[in-house]
Amino acid sequence: MSGNEAWAALSPHEKRRERFARWLAPGNVQFSSPEAEEAYKTRVTRFMRAISLEEPDRVPVELPVGYLPAYHAGLDLKTVMYDYKELTRAWMKFVNDFEMDTFSGPGLIYPGKVLDLIDYQLNLWPGHGLADDVTAIQYVEGEYMKADEYGAFIRDPAGFLLTTYLPRTTRAFAGFRKLGPMTNAISIPMGFITQYGDPEVRESVQKLLDAALETMKWREAVGEATRAVRAAGLPSLSGAMSGAPFDRMGDTLRGTRGVMTDMYRRPAELLEAMERIAPLLIEQGISGANVSDCPVVLMPLHKGAGGFMSNKQFEAFYWPTLKKVMMAYINEGLVPLAFAEGDYEPRLDIITDMPKASVIWKFEVMDMAKAKKTVGAHACIAGNLPVSIMCTGTADDVRRGCRKLIETCAPGGGYILSGSAHVENGNPDNLRAMMAAAKEYGIYKK
Repeated sequence: MSGNEAWAALSPHEKRRERFARWLAPGNVQFSSPEAEEAYKTRVTRFMRAISLEEPDRVPVELPVGYLPAYHAGLDLKTVMYDYKELTRAWMKFVNDFEMDTFSGPGLIYPGKVLDLIDYQLNLWPGHGLADDVTAIQYVEGEYMKADEYGAFIRDPAGFLLTTYLPRTTRAFAGFRKLGPMTNAISIPMGFITQYGDPEVRESVQKLLDAALETMKWREAVGEATRAVRAAGLPSLSGAMSGAPFDRMGDTLRGTRGVMTDMYRRPAELLEAMERIAPLLIEQGISGANVSDCPVVLMPLHKGAGGFMSNKQFEAFYWPTLKKVMMAYINEGLVPLAFAEGDYEPRLDIITDMPKASVIWKFEVMDMAKAKKTVGAHACIAGNLPVSIMCTGTADDVRRGCRKLIETCAPGGGYILSGSAHVENGNPDNLRAMMAAAKEYGIYKK
């Protein structure tokens, strides 16, 4: 039996046990000291027990760190987007200056030089459409897939993305609109090859190569910082990233207005397109997790909150394909971390429909007492100290807020203390206050 066949023969529980073992003892991490290795194992065990709805030694903490390492190092977002050495330095300094249970490398700090090279249109960032001192990246809303293009997308998602979507959203790839279908490569591929001789196609290919070389430099810096994070004994709480099929349609293809009106005007096409997207997301998450030691798949959920749609619409358009993707991960031994952005209180009874102790639900806007009684009886929950307190409150405000969350959500296990969202720039002492609160109020008595 081959390795793939042996893996396929395992049950979801057995697969998760194997992935948890790999998370606990990663083979490719060179720890900086025996103490760092021991601390790493203690932290991973803390998260594994919380995920399994058991009581660890204390409540685990996910500090709400976004771009804060850049500002803590005396830099800004623009600098670390364009200067990879400074990016690495900032992340290493943050590791040395803060106690944490989990921390990720700077893989979500996108390389400004690459975005410039490809002339990316979906975002504005400091120094490119935004002032140099802006602390965030801004999304540019639009309909990058037209309403009458559902059929083309459903027939050939890859072809549509390459020849229609990319030329619209990434100007460097405008020449790709001339490319024919990949099926032209079947048999003797002379026509398929010839099209790459077109001057506009050649120009786009060259820009893609230039961007690839710059991306490799960025990846090297990200890899260096990430290795330093692991070496210090800090595990990641995200081994891959995925999302909901509805959000994939609404975020970057149809746009928010487009996807919302499609629920009324083109419901059958929207549902079919999401079914087409689901296997692609499943493969994306599994592939990413397979090259990571962490079995958790982060799934930011953008458009399923109360206010965007009714419960009836949520159950018809959002939940079925999201659940399909999540169940595929669970069956592969992975743990979806669903970050429920916005108000998910109307969805509590719906989202409990998952295997017990299989998911982490992180809430942004939520009555956490209600979440504990409903979803928390079946799944690990996380959240949700408001960003407003983290950014503008005092350390005492943070400690009081964390204490209330711990007293509400921690009993019996299955809780991760976290913020409602990431802090991009704020008082670093409030991060220390969050850790201190967990150590003071979150100890489980044996």
